[in-house]
Amino acid sequence: MKLEGALYPWRFRVVIGLLALMVGAICWRIIDLQVVDRDFLKGQGDARSLRHIPIPAHRGLITDRNGEPLAVSTPVTTLWANPKEMQAAKDRWPQLAAALGQNAQQLTERLTQQANKEFIYLVRGLTPEQGQQVLDLKVPGVYGLEEFRRFYPAGDVTAHMVGFTDLDDHGREGVELAYDEWLAGVPGKRQVIKDRRGRLIKDIQVTKNAKAGKTLALSIDLRLQYLATRELRNAIAEQEAKAGSLVIMDVKTGEVLAMVNQPTYNPNNRRSMFPAAMRNRAIIDVFEPGSTVKPISMSAALQSGRWKTTDKVEVYPGSLQIGRYTIKDVSRSEGPILDLTGILINSSNVGMSKIAFDIGGEAIYRVMSQVGLGQYTGLGFPGERVGNLPNHREWRKAETATLSYGYGVSVTALQLVHAYAALANDGKMVPLSILKVDKAPEAVQAIPKETAETVQGMLQQVIEAPRGVFRAQVPFYHVGGKSGTARKATVGSKGYTENAYRSLFAGFGPMSDPRYAIVVVIDEPSKGGYFGGLVSAPVFSKVMSGTLRLMNVPPDNLPPPPTAQPQVTAAAAKGGRG
Repeated sequence: MKLEGALYPWRFRVVIGLLALMVGAICWRIIDLQVVDRDFLKGQGDARSLRHIPIPAHRGLITDRNGEPLAVSTPVTTLWANPKEMQAAKDRWPQLAAALGQNAQQLTERLTQQANKEFIYLVRGLTPEQGQQVLDLKVPGVYGLEEFRRFYPAGDVTAHMVGFTDLDDHGREGVELAYDEWLAGVPGKRQVIKDRRGRLIKDIQVTKNAKAGKTLALSIDLRLQYLATRELRNAIAEQEAKAGSLVIMDVKTGEVLAMVNQPTYNPNNRRSMFPAAMRNRAIIDVFEPGSTVKPISMSAALQSGRWKTTDKVEVYPGSLQIGRYTIKDVSRSEGPILDLTGILINSSNVGMSKIAFDIGGEAIYRVMSQVGLGQYTGLGFPGERVGNLPNHREWRKAETATLSYGYGVSVTALQLVHAYAALANDGKMVPLSILKVDKAPEAVQAIPKETAETVQGMLQQVIEAPRGVFRAQVPFYHVGGKSGTARKATVGSKGYTENAYRSLFAGFGPMSDPRYAIVVVIDEPSKGGYFGGLVSAPVFSKVMSGTLRLMNVPPDNLPPPPTAQPQVTAAAAKGGRG
């Protein structure tokens, strides 16, 4: 060996050098992998196995003003599959289909068609027990997710107010949509290790806790909501009407205590839901309010100082010609001359028009605008309509007259109840609210107090006078209000649809201290008449009666106590016979 090494000294050194270089390279690579590039390599490994699974956030509770739940979130299990992974266990598919309650052939076709995908939903919204039963089968490629599903305890009674969420728990209608960010909360994150097939190997830690959504207390009172729903539904059925709306409002705080519509839908079962039933008509549908705005026009007349309640207007012969237009009174008046209260009691279009000619259309427009007709309410409710309150540079007689008795202007039921609430609240306007109000908001004087109080007395007579709307009377309470009947405009063209009407009633009570305003709208009644005093006034009476009793409002119209009869003694009786 010594001789061989002596003969080839350079070869030995080359081999030793190469071995040294290889050892050095290996050592450097070890150092590079374990020290220099450790973070990069760790990141690459984590990218292939470390996953962050979202932790769903519990959506906030929606309640009525008394804490009754209107929308709650319940935990559910969603099952998903990896079709690629499932191809190796086709013999288990019929068993899986039976557990899911699905057709085996349809499930097989679906998994076969999507064999190249790594994620599909099998079924969503199972109860945790149902989901666990399927997962216990341990079918390869089938996994579960924890989610929440929205449940609505009041069902169709509060559907239009509360709305609903979609499968991903995002608000899609009503309050659920309007306050989605407030209710949604913030999802959390959970760190896990999965293998290349997506199977969970290890649950490491929670990296971010889920933050639950906030509770939302609405202004509605569920008791009043049930009351209004029952009476409106009964009226729609009795009158064979197309639809209807009813709104109850607290005139002092501006809170909407009830808002119902017919037809409605059940947000817990949307399979048979149709678009017309989903519409919150009280906020979305606009209509000409007819005679229900005459008290607003009368307020403008009294506010102008040119008219007093004792002033008289000639209404004979019950019609008035303005160019090619003829204004008519629907019902025969008490006489050829009426005072201002008589104009409201008899709902005289002729009398109202003559007053409007005297004060001008601009004066009426200004008061209507001040009480919120044709104006944005500020609620921020999805789909809310503003309506239309026309303002002309030059007010002609026809435009002035029609505005004064409720045509040529379009409003929503919510705007109309807001306007009547201002009259009931001594002329003060408070902002509307669909959320519970802890402190009464600042009010704006829209109508002078003296004027509002005068109109309150006139509206009480509209119901209690001999020719008044007696069907709107409320036992043991004094109330005020005005009926209205408006023809329905033809969609897409000028003019009105023949024999199509909206029956209206708007009022408030009790008159000793007005607290609640109510508006009833019944669309296209077809049985027994269509006048507001005949169709909508009885609904107002029942709902106002129930509201005042449920809210413990003392009666202000009790009958006088019977006079005590003097007792007659036996001796006096004998003397009397003598």
